[in-house]
Amino acid sequence: MRLFLMNTLLALAWIALTGTFTPVNFLFGFALGFSLLWFTQRLRPPTNYFSKVVQVLEFVLFFLAELVVANIRVLRVVLSPRLPISPAVVAIPLDVRSDTAITLLGNLITLTPGTLYLDVSHDRSVMYVHTMFVDDLDAFRSRIKQGFERRVMEILR
Repeated sequence: MRLFLMNTLLALAWIALTGTFTPVNFLFGFALGFSLLWFTQRLRPPTNYFSKVVQVLEFVLFFLAELVVANIRVLRVVLSPRLPISPAVVAIPLDVRSDTAITLLGNLITLTPGTLYLDVSHDRSVMYVHTMFVDDLDAFRSRIKQGFERRVMEILR
């Protein structure tokens, strides 16, 4: 957490030096600060900050790709003269157990068009998800577990 704060402060310093406060300039300053911290990592105690930042970036790209695919799929249904949907409520066994991980997973599922997080069992072992498109229940469960849940576990580890 300390390195993240330092990285953010370096990005803000970059903004102050350039005099331009834009999201792109902040991201450039963040990347520049990240590079500087990475090059000087031998001067500090070992940390997993650099691998976590890469994991978070990979997760964001994965989620954006899933978001685009889901939006296209829902758009095709909306524009179709008939409703080619096969809705279902699917029980997905969970490996994550913490409130934070379950909440993040549920929110990511709900933000993806065509799916909605409904509930989690009392013992936190099963999540119930409504989906508009399910041809194969096992494939849907696998896509959630190997896509979203695995990445949430990696980030929060």
